[in-house]
Amino acid sequence: MNARGMMAAIGPWAACVALAGCAVGPDYHAPSAAKLGVPDQYYADIAPGASAPDPQELATWWAALGDPLLDRLVTMALAANPDIDAAGARLRQARASYRSARSVLYPTLTANGSAGRTAQIGKGSALTVATPGLGTESSVGATSFATSGSYNQFDAGLDASYEVDLFGGVRRSIEAARGDYASSAESLRDTQRTVVAEVALDYVDARSAQERLAIARSNLKSEEETLQLVGWRVKAGLVSSLDLAQAKALREQTAATIPALETSFAQSVNAVAILAGRAPGSLTPLFDPPRPVPIADRALGADVPAAMLAQRPDVRAAERTLAAATARIGVAKAQLYPALQLTGTLAGNGTTVGDISRFATGTLLAAVTAPIFDGGKIRAQIEDARGGADLALAQYRSAVLTALSDVENALVALANSRRRVVTLSAAVSDSHDALIFAQSQYRAGLIDFQSLLDTERTFLSAQDSLAQARADRATGLIQLYKALGGGWQAAPMPADALPNVPAAVELPDLSATRSPISAADMGADAPATATAPLPTERP
Repeated sequence: MNARGMMAAIGPWAACVALAGCAVGPDYHAPSAAKLGVPDQYYADIAPGASAPDPQELATWWAALGDPLLDRLVTMALAANPDIDAAGARLRQARASYRSARSVLYPTLTANGSAGRTAQIGKGSALTVATPGLGTESSVGATSFATSGSYNQFDAGLDASYEVDLFGGVRRSIEAARGDYASSAESLRDTQRTVVAEVALDYVDARSAQERLAIARSNLKSEEETLQLVGWRVKAGLVSSLDLAQAKALREQTAATIPALETSFAQSVNAVAILAGRAPGSLTPLFDPPRPVPIADRALGADVPAAMLAQRPDVRAAERTLAAATARIGVAKAQLYPALQLTGTLAGNGTTVGDISRFATGTLLAAVTAPIFDGGKIRAQIEDARGGADLALAQYRSAVLTALSDVENALVALANSRRRVVTLSAAVSDSHDALIFAQSQYRAGLIDFQSLLDTERTFLSAQDSLAQARADRATGLIQLYKALGGGWQAAPMPADALPNVPAAVELPDLSATRSPISAADMGADAPATATAPLPTERP
């Protein structure tokens, strides 16, 4: 087939493609902020002097806490967190689905070919075939054929098919796949945002437990000294045994708080380890020596709600899911209309390779299918798609309201915790002075032991409350950064999300290699495929 013939065959295809008109179904338009009920400003009072974070601060907000170990733990979590890896794998799947949906826009081409040699038997020159076991010179057992010659046969062909997107069903499918792809990307970012915040929150809990442990142990030591003093006074007959019993009770109550705080510390550190993709307990040495809770004195405010929503990946993921669900209405509606399928074949054969192009023939067929009766199946699918779009809209509105609530609650929590730290700091100072006075007066016999006991309890409670308030202040700051949508902007892309990368299950597992120790060396009962022992094990 020459170039002119080829253009003549392709011409009807191009004409049919040009017939593809507008896509059926609703065109998506993102709901406005007014329709979603987004306010112009937050209702919570923002502390005087507070300012909204700039993009750089928001991207790496944990650096504002000034803790090198926290920076290291966040880096570890972003690189090895299983939830982030899972979100990356889902993004990779969504990208592949999007590319698969786009492939329907193009024709499908299939090539085929064959080659063979044919020998004609029955007449012509003689051909003698000897019977196995007999010599070729013997005529006994030999069979004679007559051949008229042989020739080569070459065949080649090209098949093509294409469905014309007359009513936009394919384009709506691509639009839906694009929405799912974007939603998966935002879900990955939201996972990164959440993991970073959870690492910081668990880190604050661990440091808070360490600080409260130090307070409890210090007070326990002081109470043991008081108990010793009361014992001397009882022996001297200056006070009754009631004072000694009360001193012992206070010491035991303080000692009882230590195991609970140790448990809280271990749980928080193990939570950080899991977030970092490590085994529980593996990161415990990093928390030695103990350090106080990071100082969270940043006067953080918030921008207008609309700007916050633009930074929240969970809100953007819900919006992209709504766009995909809207497009699927058009996919379902397109089934109500006729479908045009084009198929073409180009084939040739000959006794030489060059004859294939000279004796090639081509065909082009067009087939139209249209639904007549399906028992309401297509209408039901359309209704299902509309319900899915309504569901996605409701979930999008819920995501917006949740984001607004997160910021409002974080603003209130941060402001109140800052005021609480100031008040409790003064309470600790005053109760410490009161304890010194009470201890001096008790030694002088000016007050009874119950007054000293109450003063010690007040001082212990004030110290513990201040440690908790500092942790709450840091927690409020972290939650506000998280609510504003920070933490994902500078996060690396996980390897599972990258295209054309072998899956982790395809990588070699060195633990399954054959052991260098033979079965004979290990005993007669040892399996022949014994694996090499781990470095921590003994063979």
